[in-house]
Amino acid sequence: MPAFKLRMRTSAAILAGAAGVTALGAAVVPAVASAADASPQAIAAQIVPADQLASFSQIVSHESGWNVTATNPSSGSYGLGQALPASKMASAGADWKTNPSTQIKWTLDYMNTRYGSPNAAWSFWQTHHWY
Repeated sequence: MPAFKLRMRTSAAILAGAAGVTALGAAVVPAVASAADASPQAIAAQIVPADQLASFSQIVSHESGWNVTATNPSSGSYGLGQALPASKMASAGADWKTNPSTQIKWTLDYMNTRYGSPNAAWSFWQTHHWY
């Protein structure tokens, strides 16, 4: 293989890897990391419906900064979605204190149950600055 083509393939592989994708033949698919290595945002992208993800992300960004152990010192609300009381998240899994997937599932269920969807929850949040 000529050096130029080899450099182009290597450069493309490096860029794809940096973007979190893996090339398989002519297809490009997301790179899969272990759940322990995935960011909470990447986990949310796998759980939250695509048409609701931006709103879900806005709320979580404002409420916890995507910090799984974020705790409000005055209210005691906890986690990505700032559950109050925090122990309510146990309904989604025993690992609720540290597992972003469990917290995301609980938060999504809360938004769907209380507001109908993350989009509706975000609309409420924008008016009241809480949800």
